[in-house]
Amino acid sequence: MPNIRDIKRRIQAIDNIQHVTRAMQMVAASKLRRAQSQLWAARPYAHKITEVVGRLALAPQAQELSLVAPREVNKVGYVLITGDRGLAGAYNANLINLTVDYLNKEKRPVALVPVGGKGAQYFLKRQVEILVHYEEIDDEPDLSQARDLARQLMGFYLSRELDEVNLIYARFHSALRHEVRVERFLPVVTPLLKSTEEVEYIYEPEPKGILEAILPRYCEMRVFQALLEAKASEHGARMVAMESATSNAGEVIEQLTLSFNKARQAAITTEIVEIATSAEALKAQE
Repeated sequence: MPNIRDIKRRIQAIDNIQHVTRAMQMVAASKLRRAQSQLWAARPYAHKITEVVGRLALAPQAQELSLVAPREVNKVGYVLITGDRGLAGAYNANLINLTVDYLNKEKRPVALVPVGGKGAQYFLKRQVEILVHYEEIDDEPDLSQARDLARQLMGFYLSRELDEVNLIYARFHSALRHEVRVERFLPVVTPLLKSTEEVEYIYEPEPKGILEAILPRYCEMRVFQALLEAKASEHGARMVAMESATSNAGEVIEQLTLSFNKARQAAITTEIVEIATSAEALKAQE
């Protein structure tokens, strides 16, 4: 039978852990609400600028632009967006595992740009070419961070250090669900339009000029949107993980409490038996 004092000590320790996990759950829920508000506000703009750029890129003159024109792919780059901290369930592990799968399957030379501490810590210890890595991304990303990263990626592409750039991140659906996905970032992909959507637009000035001016903003917005999606997904995953940890701690406390009561009852029974035995022995001596 376990020692009563040890069981009581374990109950106290797990109760302390439960207080911590419950507090982390509440913090994650608060951050998730703010991240969701920021994400819902940014999605319509991101969707519209993607649509506009996609339609402009269909123009023949637009194919002359460096960020749009297809070219031979000699080296592929992957931008992995993970969290800076753990305690988010399998969130970071799923992103890292997907990236490892793509790196292993890729037949061409590859390079990696980790964004977030967990991804950087993992791949800095592996034999993978890392062009640059970013850590300490804010819980509420701002456009300046996205602008710096987007300009860095565009620089790698325009200097032909990379011939293709892909984003790996988690798209947010709800607190309980996010989707890990890989998307082409550069060169710009034109949308597949249905016949009913093929509308003739009149541009002023010409499509090439408009696209040349809007492409840098589009790239910044794509990165910004990916950061917002990733942070919302991370907060949701952490909230769910901490809720599960709090619930599990409660179940363990219940089991230990039952064991504590059994051990205490056994100890009391043993003491009663010893007292009765001693009394009988004294009577026998008389």
